[in-house]
Amino acid sequence: MKIRIWLDRALSFLTVASFSGVIIVVMIQIMSRYLPYTAIWTEELTRYLFLYAICFGAPLALLRGEFINVDLIFTKMSHNVRRFYEVFIYLLILFLGVILVKEGWFFYQLGKNQTSATMPFQMSAIHASILIMSIFLVLYSIVKIIRLIRNKEDFNSQIGGGEL
Repeated sequence: MKIRIWLDRALSFLTVASFSGVIIVVMIQIMSRYLPYTAIWTEELTRYLFLYAICFGAPLALLRGEFINVDLIFTKMSHNVRRFYEVFIYLLILFLGVILVKEGWFFYQLGKNQTSATMPFQMSAIHASILIMSIFLVLYSIVKIIRLIRNKEDFNSQIGGGEL
């Protein structure tokens, strides 16, 4: 349990750091339009930071139930049917996540022979984002399934969204 809490905090920090990096790099790109020096690397780095922000944020969104869903039918289900439905959904996510881990590994290997166009690193560092994200999606879908089976998941906290 403590390991998962540490992972949650690490992923949260890395998500914020990645999005902050996107903001900083885009600001540099905007400011460089008015300077004689043009930073050609900003567009590429922005894409890579955005990939990693998604890589770190998607598993957290899965764990916290923050992905978009249509709850029209969901709210009318009984608690047990709702729990069975959620377990089924997370089993599908687990299955697809395992496939993504396998394919993400091959994609990572493919990037070892390529270098970035404007940045001084191998593309395997970028391709690793899919592998990392899929590993955490598998891990967190297992956590959700265990919570649902043990009846420790609160459905009411996931219905209706938050305040705007």
